[in-house]
Amino acid sequence: MAAALFYTVAVATVAVALLACPAKATELAVLRNGFSIRHEHRLVMGTTTRLFLGADDSSFTDVPTAEITGYEKDLTSSPVTLDSHLTVQAPPGAPKLGSVPAKSVPAKSPIGVNEVVNSASATFHLDPDLVNSVIHAESGFNSHAISPKGARGLMQLMPGTAGQLGVNDAFDPQANVDGGSRYLRELLERYNFDLVKALAAYNAGPERVDQYQGVPPFRETRAYVARIVHEYNTKKIAQEKEARRKQPAAKAGSKSSSHSARAAKPAAAVIASESSH
Repeated sequence: MAAALFYTVAVATVAVALLACPAKATELAVLRNGFSIRHEHRLVMGTTTRLFLGADDSSFTDVPTAEITGYEKDLTSSPVTLDSHLTVQAPPGAPKLGSVPAKSVPAKSPIGVNEVVNSASATFHLDPDLVNSVIHAESGFNSHAISPKGARGLMQLMPGTAGQLGVNDAFDPQANVDGGSRYLRELLERYNFDLVKALAAYNAGPERVDQYQGVPPFRETRAYVARIVHEYNTKKIAQEKEARRKQPAAKAGSKSSSHSARAAKPAAAVIASESSH
């Protein structure tokens, strides 16, 4: 059974002054590499611009300011929040992908990205936090993103890969995330649930990972893997802290219940004693 997937990335932090006010409406930050990142508001911090993905400040991505060529109003999308609570590892007894049927996606009304991610993650036994982190790195949650190389949609599927995965419309969020999640699961199984190698293969291709017997020496791929692992670890650390914070309250509640139970016993004994007389 594969061990839990958990890696740590050291990140240096630099104190910078905030130089810009938040944008007032949902926008698309257009990048030099052809991607666009949807965000609710932004802050320019010297050479880095922080793009906030939701109405609050809990979800954001930092982008080099020089890589942003401009901003456009987003008239088609609604804000996306990241909300997932599963673990990242092959669950005990989880079937291999060969025994997991590919999902057919019937035409239906548009649904939220969170629902799409949760559904695909459950089908392919993945942690939704991991899938969300991959989507964040790949497209910035822009379902219409097209890379300079032709990758499309939320999980940036190349046309050939999309065809092999049975994805007819890579711009359909549900079909795209189903296909991308299936492909990610295939890569995890191929590399014995080594998350770093699987992510490197998702970015650069399995052939490159096999060629270099690990993460290829490509700056883009190394940055891609580090970004996803860091974001994923950040989520897990925050969840662990929240769980630890709730433990004292739960223990206090348990002790209170225990005291109440013990206090009730003498009363019950008195009643039993009186009735016996």
